[in-house]
Parts: sequence; structure tokens; C-alpha cells
Amino acid sequence: MVFSMLDLLCFFLFMIIPYSTIAQTSRNISLGSSLTARNDDNSSWASPSGEFAFGFQQTGKDGFLLAIWFNKIPERTIVWSANGNNLVPQGSQVELTSDGQFMLNDATGKRIWYAESAGTGVAYAAMLDTGNFVLANQNSSTLWQSFDQPTDTILPTQTLNQNSNLYARYTATVGANFLPREYSVERFPFLVRRLFLPAK
Repeated sequence: MVFSMLDLLCFFLFMIIPYSTIAQTSRNISLGSSLTARNDDNSSWASPSGEFAFGFQQTGKDGFLLAIWFNKIPERTIVWSANGNNLVPQGSQVELTSDGQFMLNDATGKRIWYAESAGTGVAYAAMLDTGNFVLANQNSSTLWQSFDQPTDTILPTQTLNQNSNLYARYTATVGANFLPREYSVERFPFLVRRLFLPAK
């Protein structure tokens, strides 16, 4: 069978477009990378479009929340947070270690939170334009993702798995300045459970 140059060109483009799309929708964060809680632009990782960011957001005078937020609106509305509703002090650090562990430590180095089921085989992290923060292996297979650990928000393309919980929280903001937050603890919970229907 003889292929024309046009056929070969179309085949080549068909093969590279998926990889190009993946490259455009994520920005890899390499092993050994870290963020430190402080009030500047170097305490977050943005998605390629800049629509979302992952990192430390200052809340009140001294507290920081490790979170994902809408990065292009003044309110920087949070859509996901790690470590429950617990704030961390300035100087705390989140790190993707050289062996693939993803953990949050306070300023003294004490571990506060870590991504469960991550570690073995993790090659990089990425903040995606969907609002999902992922840990992936060399083959770009997801080993851990924030979409599987929802807090109070469900984003487009995100699914709420069985036995997942959503909890409402109260957030007071004035413009781009965040006031101290009064988080609800198990207030207005939304739970997903399996429903068993009787057989007909």
C-alpha cells in the first residue's frame, strides 16, 4: 500500500495532537519542588491558563490555608483545601519530595498533612486547568488527585464518588482582602451513599 505525503502528514498530526493537548493543559511540577506560606506571589502554582492556582492563601492576619482557588477573580474563591479547616502559620511548607511524597509541614518541620496513596511511582505534580491538582507517574497516570478529596465545591468534569462528603462553610470577604473565616464543622453536610433498591 502506497501512502501519499498528505496521508503521512495527517497521520503524524493525529498522533501528536493528544500529547500537545496534554502539554497545554498542565504544567509539571518536578520532584523536590516546594512552596512556603507567605504573603507573596511565590507561594502558589498556577494552572497553564492561570484560571486556577494551588498553594497558600493568607486568611486573617497570621493564618494560611493550603488550597486551590479561582485565580483570575479578585475574590480568589477557594474550591478545595487540604488539612480540613485547619490554618497553618507563616513559614509552613508543602513539598513534593524526591521520593514522591506530597506533604505539608509546619515551620518546625512537623508533618501536618500528606496526600494518602501517593508516593510510590510519583514522577511529578500538576495544577490542571480543570481545577484538579494531580500527582502522576512517568506515564501520566494519576496516582492521587484533589478531585477525589472534595471539600465544599464540585467543579465541571469532577464527579462525587460514593462515600464522598461535601461540607458547607462560611467565608467573609471584602474585595480582595480576606477577613478571618468562620468555618462550619460538619454543618450542612452533603453525603453520597449507595442506594439499594428492592428487586422487582
